[in-house]
Amino acid sequence: MSHSDTQRDPKINLDELASTPDDPTKASPDASENEPESSSPQPDPSKRRRKRRRLIWGGLFLFFVLPALLVGGYVWTLLPNLPDPRELKDVTYKVPLRIETQDGQLITEIGTQKRLPLDYNEIPPLMTQAIISAEDENFFEHGGVDYMGIARAVFELVTTGSKQSGGSTITMQVARNFFLSRERTFLRKFNEIVLSYKIEHYLSKQEILALYLNKIFLGYRSYGVAAAAQTYYGKPIDELALNEYAMIAGLPKAPSRYNPIYDPERAMIRRNYVLRQMHKNNYITDEQFETAKATPVHAKLTGARIDIEADYIAEMARRFALEQFGEDALENGLTLITTINSELQAVANQAVRQGLQAYERRHGYRGPSGHLSPSQMTDEDALLKRLDEMPVYGDLVAAVVTTVQAKQADLLLENGQTASLPLADLAWARPYLSVNKTGPKPEAVTDVLEQGDLIYVHQREDRWQLAQNPNVEGALISVNARTGAIQALVGGYDYFKSKYNRVTQAKRQVGSNIKPFLYSSALEQGMTVATVINDAPVVFEDRNLEDTWKPENYSGRFYGPTRLRKALAYSRNLVSIRLLQRVGVGYAADYFRRFGFPDDALNASRNLSLALGTVQLTPQQVVRGYATFANGGYRIDPYLIDRVRDFNGDVIYQAEPKTACQFQCEDNDPAYAPRTITPQNAYLVTSMMQDVIAYGSGRKAKQLGRNDIAGKTGTTNNQVDAWFSGFNPHIATTVWVGFDTPSTLGRSEVGGRAALPIWIDYMEAALAPYANTPIPTPSGLVNIPINPDTGQAVPADNPNAVFEIFREDNAPEIPSVEATEMEKITQELFQ
Repeated sequence: MSHSDTQRDPKINLDELASTPDDPTKASPDASENEPESSSPQPDPSKRRRKRRRLIWGGLFLFFVLPALLVGGYVWTLLPNLPDPRELKDVTYKVPLRIETQDGQLITEIGTQKRLPLDYNEIPPLMTQAIISAEDENFFEHGGVDYMGIARAVFELVTTGSKQSGGSTITMQVARNFFLSRERTFLRKFNEIVLSYKIEHYLSKQEILALYLNKIFLGYRSYGVAAAAQTYYGKPIDELALNEYAMIAGLPKAPSRYNPIYDPERAMIRRNYVLRQMHKNNYITDEQFETAKATPVHAKLTGARIDIEADYIAEMARRFALEQFGEDALENGLTLITTINSELQAVANQAVRQGLQAYERRHGYRGPSGHLSPSQMTDEDALLKRLDEMPVYGDLVAAVVTTVQAKQADLLLENGQTASLPLADLAWARPYLSVNKTGPKPEAVTDVLEQGDLIYVHQREDRWQLAQNPNVEGALISVNARTGAIQALVGGYDYFKSKYNRVTQAKRQVGSNIKPFLYSSALEQGMTVATVINDAPVVFEDRNLEDTWKPENYSGRFYGPTRLRKALAYSRNLVSIRLLQRVGVGYAADYFRRFGFPDDALNASRNLSLALGTVQLTPQQVVRGYATFANGGYRIDPYLIDRVRDFNGDVIYQAEPKTACQFQCEDNDPAYAPRTITPQNAYLVTSMMQDVIAYGSGRKAKQLGRNDIAGKTGTTNNQVDAWFSGFNPHIATTVWVGFDTPSTLGRSEVGGRAALPIWIDYMEAALAPYANTPIPTPSGLVNIPINPDTGQAVPADNPNAVFEIFREDNAPEIPSVEATEMEKITQELFQ
């Protein structure tokens, strides 16, 4: 047979492909003649050809036409909408909004990017070599996508069940970081690949690498390698040693996990891996490798970092910046100087957390947060990973119980350290049964803990103690009583547990915290602190209230005729209700407006229940009212931002608060805050609140040993909200404790128990700068001897007399001795 006979036509004949040697239509005539005849029907050859033809066409469509259509659709619809990589040539790095305390401590930086990005030629070669070795060793060879790297990552994922190495190149990371989200979808990954090719087309490798090294997050709010050099080593990047370059290069994979400050041991493992890669890639010699590997981890925080925890304040400041300067405020290098005192803020944080943990201890242990089986307890690295996954708030630390004995439990903490819990420190951990009931006191550690328990601990009295993530919440706000400058603010146990700012957003019933304002209105109407009101049962049929109302004192007892001073000190509810009856609900509600309380809140409680604090206010509104008593009668406005500087340091905003006048004051002077009550009224109410601390419901505060403080407890019905508000002439502070979803705190959880200890812990530090001197008495007041039971004036030589303070214009006349004797004789005659 000739060669020409064997030459095949290169064109594919679909009919020929559809027929095979087994096809009956292609069998030889001789073969058909030799087959026995059969009566069964033969398959239709044309149908078989059509079926095979459809299969071939379907395969061509599936493997060629459909992908072409998808690619065409992508190119037609989505590709034109992808970002233009040429924008990266003119990229600008955002300068963060910086928020500081009054004393220059950093609260936070928002929108943090590298302030002064480096050009490629400013980045030391060892830095680029370390990053390439750690993140993308084929960076200078591939065209944006490393398919071998992707294949290796997929293989590791399939064979090990976890991703051991990444498949993303540096170029792909640049595409993702500058243009795309981090959602895990096929489309996002495909866009990333396409963008990577486009970036490689328009930008040089050096430009891509510079973008990456200036963009990456490296821990402690440091973005870019230059910032990381300052943060971890306190020196310019060109002064780092090889081991330091390798340490920074190891951070992009997991800045928290491989952080040399947080976990030096794990960071060293990562650093040494980078060094091995650099050695393998011939970037460093054997000697350099060994020397760098032997160097201990010595990173130390020296750059910009958060100095004080004040995240609720940071969010308030951020909103202020946006309202005043627009969206650009977060990237133009502004510095907001707040009114916050960093030392007082730290004390406030601790006071709130200790107070809420004390509440938790009173109500019992709710059990571990989780439990690990014995098989899960064998791998320490796995344990640390599990602890790292536990949510941690405030000063809590995650731990796992490794061994348990009758008198002690051993722990592994989230930072890899070990600790122990003796039985004595678990005495509080009675089982929680309900808000009002706990189980028996533990007699052995095993009554509380088991091996494998995932728990929380915190440090108290220089040792680790069992704690729990609190369900209860709290808030504290402290202001300069004369200016309104906020000194400290805590909006909850931890901002990252709940961003709800209870100081400014939580409108809660204030309970007896309203009473000083009611008593102030009574004094304004001409009553005195010696006015007697009967503390006796009352029943009201009020159309504004539901059904019959039978209010009671907290104790459930009745005390008969009671002077206002004593009634406020002991927070007598029935006296307050009768007092509001005498003053008038409408008058009192309108009077309360003088203290800045909003109309809508007051109008919602225009009934006799107003006397018991059913009005709902925020802690910020409450402390503003108390500041009026503290400063002698002026309504100040709390404020947070003192001034704002631009990137060049020029002041572009300065707060101008209207302050309480102190000397040579004239009413309605526009230069000062408006006077809303007289100095005499403010002093009289303050003196009554001093007795709240001297012998009344706030007497725990006597431990401060101060002569210049006053305050009032507050508890709402069924102990749902607990308050304490108090002050001296310089600083006013309000504390609230409760559940976000209103429910009882439990029996006995009144303001003096749940809120007052927080106030005391904070005010001990807040009052320290001020001399412990009596509150100055304004003019126009006199001291008159009175009968403590009747409130009536008596001669000074009366052995039962007590001196009371009155305004000169309504002070009672002191009876003469003769008049007193005549009254006594008359009483004896008619007995």
